[in-house]
Amino acid sequence: MMYDTVIVGGFGHVGLPLAISLANKGQKVCAFDINREVGDLIEKGQMPFIEYGAEEILKEVINRQLFLSYDPKVIKETNTVIVIIGTPVDQHLNPELDPIIKLIHDYLDYFHDEQLIVLRSTVYPGTTEKVKNWFHQYGKKVDVAFCPERIAEGYAMEELQKLPQIISSFSDKGLERCRELFQLLTDDIICLEPIEAELSKLFTNVWRYIKFATSNQFFMIANNHNVDFYRILHAMTYNYKRAEDFASPGFAAGPCLFKDSMQLAAFNNNNFFLGHSAMLINEGLPNYIVSKLKEKHPLHSMTAGILGMAFKANIDDKRESLSYKLKKILMFESKCVLCSDSYIEDEKFVDHDTLISQSDIVILGVPHTQYKTITIPKGKIVVDIWNFWGNGSVV
Repeated sequence: MMYDTVIVGGFGHVGLPLAISLANKGQKVCAFDINREVGDLIEKGQMPFIEYGAEEILKEVINRQLFLSYDPKVIKETNTVIVIIGTPVDQHLNPELDPIIKLIHDYLDYFHDEQLIVLRSTVYPGTTEKVKNWFHQYGKKVDVAFCPERIAEGYAMEELQKLPQIISSFSDKGLERCRELFQLLTDDIICLEPIEAELSKLFTNVWRYIKFATSNQFFMIANNHNVDFYRILHAMTYNYKRAEDFASPGFAAGPCLFKDSMQLAAFNNNNFFLGHSAMLINEGLPNYIVSKLKEKHPLHSMTAGILGMAFKANIDDKRESLSYKLKKILMFESKCVLCSDSYIEDEKFVDHDTLISQSDIVILGVPHTQYKTITIPKGKIVVDIWNFWGNGSVV
C-alpha cells in the first residue's frame, strides 16, 4: 500500500493536527480533502488556522511523511482510513446523518476488504454500528471503529500525546488495530464498546456545557441584584477543593458543545431537561447582556463595540461564536455596532484602538491575551463578564 493512513477530511481542525502528529511519528500519511485553497497553504508549510506548535512540525513532514490529495482514489491506497466527518444538527436541532451517508455512497468503490475505518468526529450514538452495517450490506469486509478526538482546539499537538486515547471496535482484531494506531501517540489507551465510546464523548462535552450554564445562571442571579459574581466565586473556590473546578461565566460556544447537547437530547427522545436548560441559559446570555444594558442606558443612541469575535480565547475560529449572536442583537437595539478581533481577519472589523475610542460601550466578547494590557478610558461603559480586567462583572 502507498500510505499507512489516509485521513478523509484531513485539512480541518481535527484531521490536520492528527495527520501531522502521525506523520511526525514515522507514518506515511495522506490527508484527503476538497478545499484547494486551504490545501495550497498546507503545501507551503503554513497552517490554515491557529494550532500551537503545529506549523514547525508541518514544515518538517510535508511532502516527506505527509502528503495531500484531492482525489478520493487515495482511499484505495491504504489499509487504514480515518474519517473526520461528524453528525451535525439540523435547523430543528435533530442529528443529521446525511454527511456520513453521502460519504459512504460517493466513495464506496474506493473502500476495500480488510481496511480499518476509524470514525474520529463526534457522532450520534449508534452511528458507528450503522456505518458498519452499511459497509457490510454493500459487501465490504471492513473493521469499523470509533475513536473520538478529545482535543481542545489550538492545543491538539500537545493533547494528542498527553491525553488518553479512547478506542472501540466490533471485533478483537479491529480493536487491536486501533490500539496499534493510537499507541503511536500514547500508551494510555482506554478500550470501550462503540456505543460506550460514542456516549463518553457526548457526555464529556455536555458536562462542560452544563458547567458553563451553571456559572452563567449564577452570574445572572447575582447580577440581577447588582452583586459582583466574581467576589462570590473567589469565596467559593479559594482553598476549597470541592469547588475548585467551578467554571467562570462567559460565552459557551463553538462547534461542539451546543450541538452535542442537542444530539444527546435527541438520543434520549428529547427527555433531557438539564441539557435543554443549559442551552437556554448559554444561548440566552447575549440577550441578557443587551437587556441589562437597555435597562440602565439609552442603548438606542449609543455605539457598542464587541472586542473579540472568536468562540474562545487565542484562536481564530469563529464557528458558532456567541459574539456574532450578540452583534445581531445589538444591531437591532443600538445605534451602531463595531467589532474587532486579534486573530480573525474581516474587512468590516476595526482595530481595537478604533473600537475603544469610538464606542460608548465596550463589551469583551472573548478574552484574547492581547487585550490584557488595553487601557479603556474613564467614562466608557465596560461589560466584562469574564472579569478579565479584574474590575468586576456587574452589567
